[in-house]
Amino acid sequence: MTNAPDSENERVFAALPRYDNDAMTRLRAVLASKAQQEGILDVAYRTVDTPVGSLLLAATEQGLVKIAYAVQDHTAVLQQLSDTISPRVLLAPARLDEAARQIDEYFAGRRTRFDLPLDWRLSRGFRREVLSHLPQIGYGSTQSYAQVALASGSPRAVRAVGTACATNPLPLIVPCHRVVRSDGTAGQYVGGKDAKNILLTLEAAA
Repeated sequence: MTNAPDSENERVFAALPRYDNDAMTRLRAVLASKAQQEGILDVAYRTVDTPVGSLLLAATEQGLVKIAYAVQDHTAVLQQLSDTISPRVLLAPARLDEAARQIDEYFAGRRTRFDLPLDWRLSRGFRREVLSHLPQIGYGSTQSYAQVALASGSPRAVRAVGTACATNPLPLIVPCHRVVRSDGTAGQYVGGKDAKNILLTLEAAA
C-alpha cells in the first residue's frame, strides 16, 4: 500500500503531454503576449549574456526598472521585484528587445549613450538625485565620489554617493561604474570589481 501514491503519481505524470524546448518557448511567448494584451504583465524580464556575465533585465510598462548582475542572484532579484512592485512577474523577452539590442551595441563598441525609457520607482530622495547626475558623466570619463556629491548639491555627502551607487537599480544604463575613488582607483561596484574594470577598460579604449 505504501507504493500506491507513487504509482498513481507516475501514471498521472505519464499522461501529461511532453514539450520540447522550442514548444515551451512558444508557449511562454503566447502567455506573455496574452498577459500584455490583458494588461496584467506588470513586470517583464529576460536575461542577456555579456562580457560581464549574465544580466537580468526587467521592465514595467513605464520602462526599464531593474538590471542585475549574476552575483546579485537573479532568483532573489525576481523575488524582490515581486515583493516591491507586483507579483505579476513573467519571462517576456519581447518587452526588453530594445534594451537588449542597445546593450549588445554598447559592448560591441557601437553605442556610447543609451536611449531607453526608465522607471525610477526603486530609487528615491538623494539617491535618485545622485543617479540622475550619472548619465552626465561622459562615455570614457570618470568622476570621483566627491565630485558627484558636489554636482548633486551636497558636497559633504560623499558616503551617501557611495551608497547610491551601491544600490543603483539600473547599473550600466545609469553608469555608476564611472564613479571612482579620489585617487583614481576603481573602488567598489555592484557587479564586482572585475565587471567595473571591464567596463572602464572598454570605454577607455574607444
